[in-house]
Amino acid sequence: MTAPTPYSLFANENPYPPLPSVRELLHTEAARVNRYPDRHAVALTEALARRFDVPAGHLALGAGSVGVALHLLHSALGTGGGDVVFAWPSFEAYPHLTRVCGGDPVPVPLDGHRHDLDALADAVTARTRVVFICNPNNPTGTVVGRGELERFLARIPERVLVVLDEAYREFVRDADISDGIELYRDRPNLVVLRTFSKAYGLAGLRVGFAVAHEPVAAGVRGAAVPFGVGSLAQAAAVASLRAEDELTERVAALVEERERVRDGLLAAGCEVPPSEANFLWLPLGGRTTAFAEACAARGVRVRAFDGEGARVTVGEPAANAVVVRVAADFAG
Repeated sequence: MTAPTPYSLFANENPYPPLPSVRELLHTEAARVNRYPDRHAVALTEALARRFDVPAGHLALGAGSVGVALHLLHSALGTGGGDVVFAWPSFEAYPHLTRVCGGDPVPVPLDGHRHDLDALADAVTARTRVVFICNPNNPTGTVVGRGELERFLARIPERVLVVLDEAYREFVRDADISDGIELYRDRPNLVVLRTFSKAYGLAGLRVGFAVAHEPVAAGVRGAAVPFGVGSLAQAAAVASLRAEDELTERVAALVEERERVRDGLLAAGCEVPPSEANFLWLPLGGRTTAFAEACAARGVRVRAFDGEGARVTVGEPAANAVVVRVAADFAG
């Protein structure tokens, strides 16, 4: 019989529960779930507009950033289809969502675990409708710097939407990494995705948002499922925005643990690219599956990309310690 895996470092979840003030609010709001949520999520939209200093009309909400990405692709591809360009490996949902919306995925290989922006720009053709840039990239944790991103954006035709997926933005500590919401302001074809699933610890409630200029944001909202963001999700997201001081402390602790675990893996002889996310990438190639199985046998589940590498979420210190020990055995 397979041993249980009490620790999950598989899905880039936050190992901590929602903040205490958020949990208290959820307890109160749970008594009202017999009522439909606010279809237009007015309170959350207004809170996000204040927090990021953007017009409310530049916001679109959905069930996590992946839900918003689905609505965006529905809007951008319409009935005519087209190409969607993205780095690979990157967020696994990109090719799936593209096909669901009638588009054709165009994956472009990474260059040394990082986006190859020149190759991505070269892949843009008359059929291209959308380009995804995952920054930090999932699963490798690597980032695109400010200068190289701005040069890339200058090469992309205005008719093509560039979607900057910043699901892990709160974990970034590299000062050279652009804040997408600052970049989008004078770029009508730039869309920024954010989520409450990772840093805020609300993965189970499913709430994310896009920031884009009005025509694009309106198209995303028009493609969205009515009542797609539930009342508990809306209330928890608003409360989380109010508790950002607490959130900052929690994120800082995860970043510190990320660096501690990476140092341990490097000391064990593993290759681990620098990460600006809440996970680490081990490019193990053909040994990936064996590594994941060894972790599972010790009670920790990691995400194996067969033949490429393992993505390990920064989780509870006890789980992280198991991964370092397994990695040391492999390196030895």
